[in-house]
Amino acid sequence: MIERSDINSVLAQMRSMRSDMQQAARQIDMPGLRPEAPGNTIKDSERTGFTDLLRTAVDQVNSNQKMSNQMRESYERGDPGVDLPQVMIQAQKASISFEALTQVRNRLVRAYEDISKMPI
Repeated sequence: MIERSDINSVLAQMRSMRSDMQQAARQIDMPGLRPEAPGNTIKDSERTGFTDLLRTAVDQVNSNQKMSNQMRESYERGDPGVDLPQVMIQAQKASISFEALTQVRNRLVRAYEDISKMPI
């Protein structure tokens, strides 16, 4: 039988990760999508280019996958500091981030194709 403290620990970690992801999603600011009102000015030094934003997302997905592989390998070697729930959560985190990046890529390609088909 699984101990309740293990389940509660995993649930707490999942809730924490979900709130972190929601907070990060709220903080993303894509330049050019909101109107420049007098009280809503953005300095050039604060703007992030689309290329930099995309590069950051790819790097984050890559680091999630590396961390997942490292944790899996540590668990397989019998490292006492790595628990199975941690390994599974990191694997899911890596999988979800990769799927999200794939969806963004697919939408960008679709938008590019739609724009290229527009009459001039």
